[in-house]
Amino acid sequence: MYNLFISHSWTYSDQYKRLVSLLDQKLRFCYKNYSVPENNPIHNASSTTALKLAIKEQIRPASCVLILAGVYSTYSKWINIEIELAKDMNKKIIAIQPWGSERTSTIVKEAADIIVAWNADSIVRAIREICN
Repeated sequence: MYNLFISHSWTYSDQYKRLVSLLDQKLRFCYKNYSVPENNPIHNASSTTALKLAIKEQIRPASCVLILAGVYSTYSKWINIEIELAKDMNKKIIAIQPWGSERTSTIVKEAADIIVAWNADSIVRAIREICN
């Protein structure tokens, strides 16, 4: 069982949902998703500090952090904070290049321990390799 925190922006939730679907369909691969659900009250935290602490608690039990490396990630304050939190907690980061993306986030790729293609086999192989 792998405990995963999948970083995402709800503005780009379709990619997040496709990634979760890819992982769900992978045979002989079990994981628990510690990502912040769209309907979680964390989104209504009273301050930036409260939200950061709440995200930190979501990341804490994760074996590793998966980040979609779309160019939008470069401009996301929260993805940058999630990278910072993951690094502070010594969590491995897997950058996933979104399928069909010509441009990707340099910030995410530089923070990553490994960069993989948008492919279930590649993603799961990376998780098994660095999240043990």
